[in-house]
Amino acid sequence: MSLADVPTQEASFDAELAPFFNDLADAARIVALHHFRSPLDFERKQDSSPVTIADQAIERELRRRISIRFPDHGILGEEMGSTPGDRYTWYLDPIDGTKSFISGMPLFGTLIALSDERERSIVAGMIDMPALAERWYGAAGRTTFNGKRVSVSTTADLADAQIYTSSPDFFTPEDWRCYDTLSRKAMFRRFGGDCYQYGLLASGYCDLVVEASLKSFDFMALVPVVEGAGGVMRDWEGRPLNPMSDGRVIAAANERLLDQALAVLGSRA
Repeated sequence: MSLADVPTQEASFDAELAPFFNDLADAARIVALHHFRSPLDFERKQDSSPVTIADQAIERELRRRISIRFPDHGILGEEMGSTPGDRYTWYLDPIDGTKSFISGMPLFGTLIALSDERERSIVAGMIDMPALAERWYGAAGRTTFNGKRVSVSTTADLADAQIYTSSPDFFTPEDWRCYDTLSRKAMFRRFGGDCYQYGLLASGYCDLVVEASLKSFDFMALVPVVEGAGGVMRDWEGRPLNPMSDGRVIAAANERLLDQALAVLGSRA
């Protein structure tokens, strides 16, 4: 059976796709844990962000498996660039949170997404946290955490919201002023976590995540996880995310919180 023969909006998970996502994440987890908290050299890319042998080995293995199973699909990965394909494209971030990984912090993850380029939709996305044995999978309008369905919080007012971002370093000075203003209107704010904070939002443990400077392989997998749990993800202008989005993203538990956040972010000079 070809993936193209399966409707992407079915109510239940596609019998072919979900196990394959899990197989990919299992393979990535083995490689990540083999290198985690072991002596590990790293290099700096052109943007000064670090990359390790583990990043490269994971992406290489994921590409190998995808190419065997779906040889006509495209692949866009953080470490090895783009391989063109037909209707479908995989987005891979082998280790999201490399700085956490190389410093022994367990809050790093592997991000995997599949996009239908013809329909301009994200078919499925997965956040896997190897060191924590935690995994979120979003597809067909639902999200599971370690196999059990989850949903976002019911918090609807910004003053009651818990807001996360990965680091102030990811913002321009202007965007930081906007985030600083927004986050101080929330109940409290927390820093750190990279992709993990979006899993927490999907499971109802935080209410808003606002970030900047993300690439498509950073956020494509997050969208079906957040939205399958009942949340919403947009850019800072309120538009749906797509591979060409500028990297400024908002994940919110509901539309009401999203609108309140957009009202503050939209007031920037």
